[in-house]
Amino acid sequence: MDVERRHAGIQLPEGSWWDWDVIAWNAGQLRLAAGHDLAYHHGLELVFDDPVYVSCPSNFHDPTFRAPSPDELLKVSRQVGEELPVVVAFEADAGGQEPVACLIAAERLEIVQETVLRYWREDTAAGQRFAPWVRPPQ
Repeated sequence: MDVERRHAGIQLPEGSWWDWDVIAWNAGQLRLAAGHDLAYHHGLELVFDDPVYVSCPSNFHDPTFRAPSPDELLKVSRQVGEELPVVVAFEADAGGQEPVACLIAAERLEIVQETVLRYWREDTAAGQRFAPWVRPPQ
């Protein structure tokens, strides 16, 4: 599903998206993964293409997504010098006493729902996705 709503809250597909972590981040892409327990697999990814502003912990729990506030939009535009098509805001449990406020701005957002294994298995179906760090045994 492609999401390109300017400054709107994210609508996640039905599911148990309690645990979250950053599974890939480079100049071209930020990829957040979610599931009910990230030990063996995850079932949801938020893929931000060309992220230019990212303020979130590397792992967190139970985020509440919402539309960004006018102050958050102003903060992003001042930092990057322009308005971006995608600005996502949320609060999440990062292990502290209070939720942490998170903000991500990017050119594009794609929501991908499919099982991604976080460990190697020989008996997977063709096309099965694995987390970026999973490699077949040598």
